[in-house]
Amino acid sequence: MANPEGYTMSMAERRERIVDFINNEGTVTFSQLKSEFPDVSEMTLRTDLKTLDQQRLIIRVHGGAKSVGFAVGTDDLLARRVGRRSSEKTTIAQKALELIRPGHTIFIDSGSTTTALAAAMEDMELLVFTNSLTVASELARLDHTKTFVIGGRLNRYSKSTIGARAIEAVRSLTFDRVFLGVTGYQRGEGFSCGSDDEAVFKSTLVKRAHKCVVLMDSSKEGCPSTFRVCGLPDVHTVVSDGGLSNDFVAACEDAGIILL
Repeated sequence: MANPEGYTMSMAERRERIVDFINNEGTVTFSQLKSEFPDVSEMTLRTDLKTLDQQRLIIRVHGGAKSVGFAVGTDDLLARRVGRRSSEKTTIAQKALELIRPGHTIFIDSGSTTTALAAAMEDMELLVFTNSLTVASELARLDHTKTFVIGGRLNRYSKSTIGARAIEAVRSLTFDRVFLGVTGYQRGEGFSCGSDDEAVFKSTLVKRAHKCVVLMDSSKEGCPSTFRVCGLPDVHTVVSDGGLSNDFVAACEDAGIILL
């Protein structure tokens, strides 16, 4: 974060800006913080994160930090996520479109990136299932695509249905492809999200799909969330924005996973 020549930001102002940045992003890596505050030393940034964590203004995690609202099991407000990294989400959506063919039966998970996919979809003969109100709203404009909304308890944060009824519904279905949204990824641990109910639902989707496609922007790598969804070998394809690390690319190659 560049400042006017000769201007020195106070400690209180710097820490306030750090909290604002983390709240706006939801979750950040330490490298993102260094890029955002290039004039602040690594030692000072680490001290700031430790202090802010102690004050319960943010939550420190391995390799970065999360906003308090992001980490309390709500999986963050969808309205806040929609505006983040919008160009990356558009890129991911356009790549994911290549995997959809007429005649497919697909499931589109809840989330801002999956909603971007729904918004970009062309009208074709498809069966689409979703638990997302925003995905269903985007698909309502299509004439030839038949959309089924899974019932269940409403998660007002993600604007999706979850719970036992939703899980039971998808257990009786089989999908050619599931397009899955995730909150984070950590090497050796796999993909995760911030809600226990969401994690169970997503894990069930993975088991009901011939091919599981994870839509994940690169900022989520190295930022695990609380509840595990599945491991990297459990998915068929990962669609991202081109910014994933060489380690992640190598892991996909080793596991025979397609990376777009």
